Amino acid sequence: MVQGKRPDLPNLLLTPANAMRLTAGLSHMRGAALKIGQMLSMDSGILLSPELTSILASLRDDARHMPPKQLQSVLNAEWGTGWRAKFRQFDVRPFAAASIGQVHRAETLDGRVLAVKVQYPGIRASIDSDVDNIATLLRLPGLVPTGMDIAPLLRAAKQQLHEEADYLAEASHLRRFGTVLAGSDAFVLPELYPDLSTGHVISMTYMQSQPIDALMNASQELRDRTATRLIDLVLRELFTFHAMQTDPNLANYRVDPASGRLVLLDFGAVRILDSTLSSAFRTLLNAALDGDPDQIRHAMHDIGYFASDTASHHQALIQQMFELAMAPLRQETAFDFGASDLLDRLRATGLAIGNDRDLTHVPPAETLFLHRKIGGMYLLATKLRARVCLRNLVEQYR
Repeated sequence: MVQGKRPDLPNLLLTPANAMRLTAGLSHMRGAALKIGQMLSMDSGILLSPELTSILASLRDDARHMPPKQLQSVLNAEWGTGWRAKFRQFDVRPFAAASIGQVHRAETLDGRVLAVKVQYPGIRASIDSDVDNIATLLRLPGLVPTGMDIAPLLRAAKQQLHEEADYLAEASHLRRFGTVLAGSDAFVLPELYPDLSTGHVISMTYMQSQPIDALMNASQELRDRTATRLIDLVLRELFTFHAMQTDPNLANYRVDPASGRLVLLDFGAVRILDSTLSSAFRTLLNAALDGDPDQIRHAMHDIGYFASDTASHHQALIQQMFELAMAPLRQETAFDFGASDLLDRLRATGLAIGNDRDLTHVPPAETLFLHRKIGGMYLLATKLRARVCLRNLVEQYR
């Protein structure tokens, strides 16, 4: 103002002090506001400015849990006031807390050791208004490309959050994945206890397990096998199960020290995939493995990575980013996630696309949810410094 220049609203908003206030405010809101912040924090620069992405990144593991009196009130409403008589022990302090609920360890009178996930009160009722509040922030000038229609994404986010807040649906997803992975020597899931589960509470087996970080210094063979199993699971979800758990939070993947199997947790963010979408991605995979640029462009258009009226140079940039991502799948030898700079190059390409604020096309929400999971697996494999022959994996699903 001293220089005679009009203040820039986004720059004023994103001062360090305001950034801290925004982050703290979202984390205290819990629910949809926190969840949207966590989801958007994984943006690669195409949708959001780097400043806002940096702010939201601090929300990934930040959630406030319910005080004991509030917890008791919720459980009284769900189980009745005499619920404590069913338990030998119930730890009122949660061992995990997230955006929609928190998890407690409990032991029933008949000896079952449970993990009880309890939803924060009022979450469902606040979803739409919380997402609308986030939308108001995103629509500030400079935060989202001019002319970009984010309404479809926000509608999909509301739908996803309503589904995640439906614990009966999550219980159904847990049963579904438990069935398709029954007898697996690679994965184990908790068992659902319907007698202590409601629309706001899920009770399941308490899994004795270690964080997946425990494998960071394991043998190369074990790290390679772990990454291979998780990447193959993503492919099976897409091409075989037609259902994908789309939250790649590392806390959802743990290790059973007794059997060595990977423990899969949290099935609130499961997306049921239409068979036509799976077929479209299979077509894209085949075109990419064959290295046919015309077929790749056609398949990407069918899925919705860009539209017919998307500027040709924008289409070329998006296809260039896809070609970068596909390079490891084409090589015949194992791809070394730990030694590769591919992630940095993908991020740089994404930022280059995002810095062109004339880009207005937004891919379908289902595609973005899927990419969130794939990106999370890439990050996990990188953290494990795994070496995986990706070509051998994806060839099975052509």
